[in-house]
Amino acid sequence: MLNLWEQSESDQEPQGEIKSWERELVEKVVTASVTENRRARRWKVFFQFITILYLTLITVLLLAEEIKEFWIKSNPHSSLVSIEGIISADSKASADKIIKGLRKAFKDPQTKGIILRINSPGGSPVQASYVYNEITRLRKLHKKIPVYAVIVDLGASAAYYIAAAADKIYANESSIVGSIGVLMNGFGFVKTLENLGIERRLLTAGANKGMMDPFSPMKAQDKQFVKDLLDQLHQQFISAVKKGRKDKLQEVDPKNPQIFSGLFWSGLEAKKLGLIDAFSNSSDVARDEIGAEKIVDYTYKEDLFKQFSDQVGTTIANVLLSVTGATPRFW
Repeated sequence: MLNLWEQSESDQEPQGEIKSWERELVEKVVTASVTENRRARRWKVFFQFITILYLTLITVLLLAEEIKEFWIKSNPHSSLVSIEGIISADSKASADKIIKGLRKAFKDPQTKGIILRINSPGGSPVQASYVYNEITRLRKLHKKIPVYAVIVDLGASAAYYIAAAADKIYANESSIVGSIGVLMNGFGFVKTLENLGIERRLLTAGANKGMMDPFSPMKAQDKQFVKDLLDQLHQQFISAVKKGRKDKLQEVDPKNPQIFSGLFWSGLEAKKLGLIDAFSNSSDVARDEIGAEKIVDYTYKEDLFKQFSDQVGTTIANVLLSVTGATPRFW
């Protein structure tokens, strides 16, 4: 009995050691877990602090910009409307968007002058005409507010059409100016279909309805009809430029009016021809001509998502038009 009892006690000692070891392991795991949780909480608090600080700084900067713009608007200033890129109904340089910016600028009681900042190769004659006519109307309503066009890199075709409505036109010596003409282009695939052995089946109601079909040969009378149409648009363009520039145009040879031939020139040559008045930029015009150095931008702006979606749609539409048809353009 004694031996058995001693043996049982001796057997229990290792079990106690094992339990002690397990207890230490559990304590270590718990301690490590608590430490890790504390560390995680610290990092969480740190990142929350950084996020709040970042948002606070952004808010302060935005408010500072708003306050700055409010202060500028509350004092006499020059108002700016930018015309950039292709002028078309579905672009950021559409007549609707340009006119919205112009109307806001004219309505501002602190506007001392308006600058049209132009950097465009041209585009739709209809859109250009809308803007030209609106500038003319607004100038009559607000006779004390001058309008100055400033051409940056490019002010051609429909873009120059719009610029002609301003009191004065400025550019850089290296700017590209002019291209007073109209074009309509497309593609013809008649030979391609014949070589591929494809028969074109075109059904129309109206003898001339399919005259611009790219898969059908163009008749001489169709070509002349389109030419007459383009000539009419060209004359409207010429009339608008002459009305805007008046006696400033210096045509070298009246019998060969190169100004209206669709050619384009550098700013240096454009000044000689009377297409522009002088060399300057937006800041200098605001300071020296308008007399209000501070500039408020009234260019119509949309959210980034809509700009992206509109650009994708415009690209697809242009690709389809280039293949299936054509539209007149001042470029």
